[in-house]
Amino acid sequence: MATNSAKSSGMRRQPRQVRSQERVSQILDVAEQLFIDKGYNDTTTNAIAAGAKVPIGSLYQFFPDKGAIVGALAMRYTDRLHHRFMELDPAEMANLSLAAYVDRIVDTTAQFFADYPGYHSIFMQVQGTIPELEAIENAADTQLIEDLAASLSRYHSGLATADYEAIAFTLVKAIGTLLWLSLSQEQIFQQRLVTETKRLMLSYLQSYFAMD
Repeated sequence: MATNSAKSSGMRRQPRQVRSQERVSQILDVAEQLFIDKGYNDTTTNAIAAGAKVPIGSLYQFFPDKGAIVGALAMRYTDRLHHRFMELDPAEMANLSLAAYVDRIVDTTAQFFADYPGYHSIFMQVQGTIPELEAIENAADTQLIEDLAASLSRYHSGLATADYEAIAFTLVKAIGTLLWLSLSQEQIFQQRLVTETKRLMLSYLQSYFAMD
């Protein structure tokens, strides 16, 4: 699993010891902030190593280049978003009204984007320039689709597995795209797009879930 994760993110290898894990985490934290503040193109691996207070050789033990660092950041964002949804209490979610259920899903996603501004800032800069990112994004969507399909089946039983998968696929792609686009807008319109995303999801689910 660790080897596959390293390959998919572009890392040379995954850190196994606690000290190495802390060092990689520090490198990623510093790189994330530099990419936001200075921009991806104007940030060097030397600057990242200096900010993380690690020898440049230590950085290259794990990352062959800046692209690999961005790939590792993408994997970290993916894991954190997945954990956000795993923290939602299944029993509580199953007892919500459909409107409240929709609010919880959309608000969780929107709050994640707000908590991690680098997710949008960095990937807008490197979009289309790092081939490995597409595979990471696809894997992230696949995980979210599985999570949402399972949540939907717990919330409202009676549909076929293929239906839950198709509904989840549609919602993950639609919600992700709309909320991603909202991040480039002024705050007032951004909030309006969040509201419209909820309206869209609610209407869509109502067409499948005949609520008593």
